Amino acid sequence: MLKEYIGIIEKELENCFEDSRFFIHQEIKEAMAYTTLLPSKKLRAIFALETCKVFSGSYENALGLALGIEMLHSQSLIHDDLPSMDNDDLRRGKASNHKVFGEATAILAGDALISYGAQTILEKTPENVDKETLCKVLNAYLTAAGAFGIVGGQIADINAENKKITQEELDFIHKYKTSALFELAITSGAMLGGANSQEISDIAKFAKAFGLAFQIRDDILDVISNEEELGKTIGKDAKANKSTYVTFWGLDTAKEKLLNLLKECYDIMDFMGIKSNVYKSILEKMEIKK
Repeated sequence: MLKEYIGIIEKELENCFEDSRFFIHQEIKEAMAYTTLLPSKKLRAIFALETCKVFSGSYENALGLALGIEMLHSQSLIHDDLPSMDNDDLRRGKASNHKVFGEATAILAGDALISYGAQTILEKTPENVDKETLCKVLNAYLTAAGAFGIVGGQIADINAENKKITQEELDFIHKYKTSALFELAITSGAMLGGANSQEISDIAKFAKAFGLAFQIRDDILDVISNEEELGKTIGKDAKANKSTYVTFWGLDTAKEKLLNLLKECYDIMDFMGIKSNVYKSILEKMEIKK
């Protein structure tokens, strides 16, 4: 089902960028579409669709959310790669957005993706979805996009360069920079699937555990993997003198903590009675053998 979801998301994203409203804005459309349409795992969007399906039996109500999240995530990558940020020339195995379109257009493309993502949620969510629920989802999207989400995490990350920080400060950075979009995808997907408040609270614990596991795994791969496998520059955190979970704990302990977090995710699934093969497949792919 992972491949099926990726195919659905890719097709619908392509449709979004074929919108006739772009006919006088070709340059910005091309820049927006470039990063968004590059091949990727699309985990956040998949989680949105599958979580909605877990609670309702169908992913349809969360399609607009999934597309909006992909746009927002792409925006974060475009801006993260800028020379004034992480200064990275490689993303998803291709040249970073600013290397293709220039810095000014890359900045504007990122800005446009934030608003187009919100537009897409509003326009692509079925009419049958309760408007109060839709407003909650849109509020969650805007929160994750701003100072209380990925922007807050990014500024904390920038301020942590070339200095020693505590583990609490590192956790803060990645709670907002990394986990925020997974929490948006999973909790909002649950809302759109009709989950009750207790179920949303419980699934949020899964999202938090998964988000931290994802970051720890990313830090591990930055040490043991290569650019061809990851599709991005490796070792850049070390070059920027940034603290990571590997520098805090060491490689072996980081791997152990990753496995413990994945076990926590499985335990939450068991507690909630979630039988999703998509969830299980994603968790299996997160494992790093010792």
